[in-house]
Amino acid sequence: MALNGQSTDQTLLDAEQELWRTSFSYIKSMAVKSALDLRLADAIDHHGGAATLPQIVARVAVQPSKVPCLRRLMRVLTVSGVFSVQQHQIVLPVAVANGNGNGAAITNGNGAATANGNGTASEPLYALTPVSRLLVGSRSLASIMSMILDPAFITPFLGIGAWFEHPLPDRCIFRQQHGVALWKMADKNPAFDALINDGMVSDSSFIMEIAIRECGEVFQGITSLMDVAGGFGAASQVISKAFPGLECTVMDLGHVVAKAPTGTAVKYVVGDMFESVPPADAVFIKWVLHDWGHEDCIKILKNCKKSIASRENGGKIIIMDIVVGAGPSGEKHKELQVLFDMYMTIVDGIERDEHEWKKIFLEAGFSGYKIIPVLGFRSIIEVYP
Repeated sequence: MALNGQSTDQTLLDAEQELWRTSFSYIKSMAVKSALDLRLADAIDHHGGAATLPQIVARVAVQPSKVPCLRRLMRVLTVSGVFSVQQHQIVLPVAVANGNGNGAAITNGNGAATANGNGTASEPLYALTPVSRLLVGSRSLASIMSMILDPAFITPFLGIGAWFEHPLPDRCIFRQQHGVALWKMADKNPAFDALINDGMVSDSSFIMEIAIRECGEVFQGITSLMDVAGGFGAASQVISKAFPGLECTVMDLGHVVAKAPTGTAVKYVVGDMFESVPPADAVFIKWVLHDWGHEDCIKILKNCKKSIASRENGGKIIIMDIVVGAGPSGEKHKELQVLFDMYMTIVDGIERDEHEWKKIFLEAGFSGYKIIPVLGFRSIIEVYP
């Protein structure tokens, strides 16, 4: 009986631990936000990718009294895999090394560096990992992570329980929180608009280079490409550079095109995808359709279908989006896809599985499609007229 009781107790304790870990996940998110706000990865990168806490503190805006708390933050970030840590031996002045006269350990009162009578001390050395390397340099995803973790995007989810109590159609959780839809806020708030645009640019610059390497053939054989709702054209810039003979044009709303970069090979035109799409051999739609419901997606794709060449002449729609269930079968991969699906309630959007995508394509009048799951949690979908 005791063994059975211990087994039951252990099951309960394991369940309790998992409940606490899940409920405390937001602390991990806020730790990442703090790392972005303080530019911790940049401070470590400045020292060649590994730095002690004093070296980090010298380059970030932390009050001296908060240094012990910063060490606690670094511990969360290392447990989460954002940084790694190892003990680094440093040479101490003789007076410090032998100050206690007996060679015992010396600490600074918060468990930081320790010293003994041999003249050395052990100081944690924090290093960049593959995760935090994505927060520095030319492939930085810092901007889109700053967007995702901005209070404007976080606070709506505090009220999602109340949102479930109201019947559809209803306001999305962003509008429930802020009184205005996300895109309307972006139209009226230049700082918020810049937050979104910077985030989208950083994501496109990162993922498109991989897409070209892993699946560049989807852009071969076409001479013109219309990037629908392509923002500032970061995706098209990468495509144009990889395929100089491909004429890339970005179509977006007037206030977006007005701020787009000039002097590039990519062209920009003002348009509304719900009205019409300018003609091109193929249309490219990156991370747009998940913002819209079933009927809206059909309307967008019908407009795209009218603008492209026939299938025999290479006409197609190239979609970059999530296909729930496609790609690697690992638990983390599956978890991220369903978390993204829940996240899209922020704009009344949805992440779709293959069956849901197929239904949209058929109702929009397309003859076939091909899913290419080569982009981690995202896929490329070729849709044929």
